[in-house]
Order: sequence, then C-alpha cells, then structure tokens
Amino acid sequence: MLSIFGHRFMAIAEQMGRALQKTSVSTNVKERLDFSCAIFDASGGLVANAPHLPVHLGSMSTCVRRQAEIWKGKLKKGDVIVSNHPSYGGTHLPDVTVLMPAFDEAGENILFYAASRAHHADIGGITAGSMPPHSRELHQEGAAIKSEKLVSEGKFDEQRVIELFYDEPAKHPGCSGTRCLADNINDLRAQVSANQKGISLIEGLIAEYGEETVQFYMVAIQNNAEQQVRSLLRAVHERFEGADLSAEDFMDDGSPIRLKIAIDPVKGEAVFDFAGTGPEVYGNINAPEAVSYSAIIYALRCMISEDIPLNQGCLKPITVRIPPQSLLSPSENAAVVGGNVLTSQRVTDVIFKAFRACAASQGDCNNLTFGFGGNVAGQAAVRGFGYYETIAGGSGAGPTWEGTDGVHTHMTNTRITDAEVFERRYPVVLRAFAVRRGSGGRGQHRGGDGVVRDIEFRIPVQVSILSERRVYRPYGMAGGEDGQCGLNLWARRVRKPSWERSLRRLQKQQQQRQFNNSNNNNQGEDQSKRQENNNNDDDDDEAEYEERLINLGGKNSALMAAGDRIIVCTPGGGGWGPVGKEKALGRAKALGGGGGADPTRSWKKGSHAAREETALQA
Repeated sequence: MLSIFGHRFMAIAEQMGRALQKTSVSTNVKERLDFSCAIFDASGGLVANAPHLPVHLGSMSTCVRRQAEIWKGKLKKGDVIVSNHPSYGGTHLPDVTVLMPAFDEAGENILFYAASRAHHADIGGITAGSMPPHSRELHQEGAAIKSEKLVSEGKFDEQRVIELFYDEPAKHPGCSGTRCLADNINDLRAQVSANQKGISLIEGLIAEYGEETVQFYMVAIQNNAEQQVRSLLRAVHERFEGADLSAEDFMDDGSPIRLKIAIDPVKGEAVFDFAGTGPEVYGNINAPEAVSYSAIIYALRCMISEDIPLNQGCLKPITVRIPPQSLLSPSENAAVVGGNVLTSQRVTDVIFKAFRACAASQGDCNNLTFGFGGNVAGQAAVRGFGYYETIAGGSGAGPTWEGTDGVHTHMTNTRITDAEVFERRYPVVLRAFAVRRGSGGRGQHRGGDGVVRDIEFRIPVQVSILSERRVYRPYGMAGGEDGQCGLNLWARRVRKPSWERSLRRLQKQQQQRQFNNSNNNNQGEDQSKRQENNNNDDDDDEAEYEERLINLGGKNSALMAAGDRIIVCTPGGGGWGPVGKEKALGRAKALGGGGGADPTRSWKKGSHAAREETALQA
C-alpha cells in the first residue's frame, strides 16, 4: 500500500502539471515546461511531487511553510496565495509560487496544500526577460512579492496582479514593469487551475480511502524516505572508513563554495557545513538558503538506489549549516537571479564531488533572454516582449556510465523551445543548433558534449546572457579529464572599411563645396542640404558589412541590431576514470555490453518523454 499511495500522490502532482501546461499561454510554461507542481502536508512539508524541476521542488516547502505561518487561521476555502520573494522561500523572482489550502469537510482545518511554481518569462526589471546579468539589487530583477492573496474565496484579483507586476516594479529608477502582462495574468490563472485540479484529486482519494488513511500514508512515505537516507549515510560512512567528506569549487568570479560533511553512523545522520563559503557578492549569484536545501535533497535522492518519491523525509536526518552573510545566505535585498540557475548548480557539483559520486556536469543553465519595450519611469511606455530560455550542455560521466550530450542536468529539467515555434513567435532565425563535439572530458567513461546554439535577430532587441563555467571547467573524477568551458559570442555586423568608398566620399564633398560656392542664395542652400542627404544615402547603399565575433564573457547584455547573432557554446561534462581505458569500454559496447549500468535505473520519469508517459498512465 505504501508504494501504491506514493505513486498515487505523484500521479496527482503530475496531473497538476498537465493541467498547468494545457491552460497556460506563455512559451516558457506551455512549451518549455518551466514549472513544478507538488502537494504538501498541513505543516508545509513536501509529500510528493511530479518529476519537474529539482531546484523548485526542494525549495517550495520553505515557501509553503512560511505562507502557512503568515496566514494561519486567516484562510478560507477558495483562497489562493502568491509569493516569489527570496526571503519567503522563493528562489529568484521570475519563479512565482501559487499555493492553495485544502480543508476538511467542516471547512475548519487545513489538511494539505497544493502548490505550483512557474517561471514567468518577464516580470519587469532592468532588462527584457527579467534575468539581468548585471543586477546589483533585488528590485532590478522585477516584481518582488512577499505574500499576497491572489484569489479570495474564488474571486481572482486581476487589478492587484496589474499593480504587483506592472505598476510597482516601474517605480524604481531604470526599471520597467512586466513586458508580458497578459501572459502573467493567464499563467497565474493556469497555476490556480492546476492547484484546484490537485485538490480535487486529493479529495477524491480521501473519498475513496478515508481521511485518516490518506493522512497516515502521507506521513508514512516521508518516514520511508527518511529511513532510506539514513541507510545511505551509513553506507557512505563505511565506504569512506569513517572519514569526513569535503569538497570545494568556485564560481567564475572566484567565489568559493566549500562543504564538509560529518556523518553519525549510529543515528544515520549528517551535518552539511558550508563554512568557508565566500561572502555575499555585489552581483546576482547570491542564492537564498532554500536553494541549498534544494541541492541537498536532490543529491541525496539521486544516490538512493530504491524507487522512492522525493519528499521532506529526505532532509530529516540532515542538519544544514550555512554561514550568515555568505552568498548562500544573502541579505533581504541582495540580487539573486543567478543564484537559482547558476549557484545552485555549483552547490550540487560540490555535494557530488564530496561523495565522489560522479564527474561534474556542465554546471550551468546558460540563461538567454531577449526582447524590448517596457514602462520605465520618465519614458514613453512601449509595448514589447521578453523571451527566456535555458540551453543544455553535457552531463558528467560516472563509474558505470557515459555522460550524455546536450541535456539539462541537476537543478533544471526544462526543454528547449521547438525551432518552428521559436521562429514563428519571435523575430529570430535559428541558424544552428548542434552538439559541440569534443567538449566533454575524456576518460574511461567520457563526459557528455555541450551544444552550439546560433540565433540571428531580425529586429533590434536587447539580448542578455547569464552563464557560468566560462572560467572554471567542469571537473573530471577518478582520473577523468575536465569538460570544456563554455563560450558566448556576439556575431556583430559592422560596416566594412573601404578606401574606394572613402575616396568617393571625398570627391563628393569637394564637388559639394564647389556647388556651394557657386550658389549662395537660399535656394542653393536648400539644394545643398538635399544633395548632402543624397550623398549619405548613396554611402549607405554602397556600404559593405563584415561580421566580427565578440566575446561577451559569461554575463553580459547588448543591444543587438537586425542581422546580429548570438552564438552560445555550452560546457561539456567531466570524464570518469583514467584516459586510455576507454578502448576496452568501446569493445564492450561493440559486443553489446552497453558500456555500463543505466544511471537512471532507480529514479525514472525524469525526461519529458517519460513525464508524458506518466501522465497518460495517471
């Protein structure tokens, strides 16, 4: 029965995701599936989730618990709360959480919560797409919502949404409100609908088995996950002969992330201590504490060989110590947009490195945004748009498996926008999208290769890239080579210098001066101006252009003209094992050996195709 209820709960969360995908309108939610759905107990503990985005799922519990405390005794049936603030369990501002309580038959006690978190492609701020690479303060990243009632007893407060997403962000200097207000409103409605779907299904489960039985198994599956983690920790303690585990890695700006893990084999508990991690930065790679919890719960679940749902029980044997005022515990108004998509990946890398579990994957989400428009104070409002995508890279190899080419790893699990949809909805041409051969680290098991994504813009737009692993390479393990760093290039069209065109311009200027000397009346001056304009037009018509490749670095923003391109080359994964033993592995593959065990054998249903299959089964 435990397995049955575990899968029933997971299927409910998956059905919530299907409802959200079907009813949403934005490309980022509907096409890229940048969302997560889960159900929580009355205290806010994670019960079960669909296999959506790990960075969402591990941190949503913090948000639900905080909102449950704020609204204790104040919520009624049909109320819905919205929040995205990092200090209230959020990760970064574009990830907007909508949660809804489910009451008992009397309507007095909350039995559980249904919650969904979706990445809104634009919520305002200093750049289109709300992922500014150079943000320094939280308000520069868009609308910040601590706790608001989105729906009151079934009535959706659209006016308040307009104030929160469009009006309030524009009050800060240089900032705009959302550039996609209609998408925001419709996606929020879709999130409410998804939550209602989850509550309806749970109520059906209660009607089938009874409230007491459902509540019992909500607790039981968390206890089961807890025992699995305790068993894992005891096994790790034995494998490392009682030694503490430790590891460190660096962000591209040099900020260290350090971790020491001390395991108590008797209790099956562990302390994850991040002492020595770098201080809060004057940038946006700061990560709220909830992000580190997401990385820990995800990594632990990956290392468990049994098929259990990821839930709050995984963290019960874990004590987490994060130094205050560090980049993993920033101040309330610190910029954090990169912490969720960049620092989270580095924390995950450090955890797996400490456990010697696998080589590093690309360690990045390669966040690309572009668009235009907004309602910046003191300027005329311009109706525009914001687009956001993350780009895959190589996954790290392990002791029994090869890395995978062109895949999202660890904290993210979205997909790329289909090329046809991308070119039809946005002013772009997808020039190339291919595997970046040779970018994975060599070894007994080779790391996966990254990709190359080449996008040409058909109109002038503001383009921003927010990425990591452009300086420090994804590490190899057990003698394997490191993966290659990523690279971001701007293919800029510039006027080609020409001595012939310069000579013609000088000749025309000389002719113009002679003409002016012979015509000193007003009519002659007017003709002179017209002739000068014609000369300039002729120069433009005759101009030749060349393409120059400009390295944008890991984090940058540029106003790109029509015809300009951005080329994102993503990192590869690290290799595992000494270089030179891969030949034996190749022979094993040729003989049908497959090259090792399936690394996903104990945690299926992570890919989009498998998610579709799970939804159909449910």
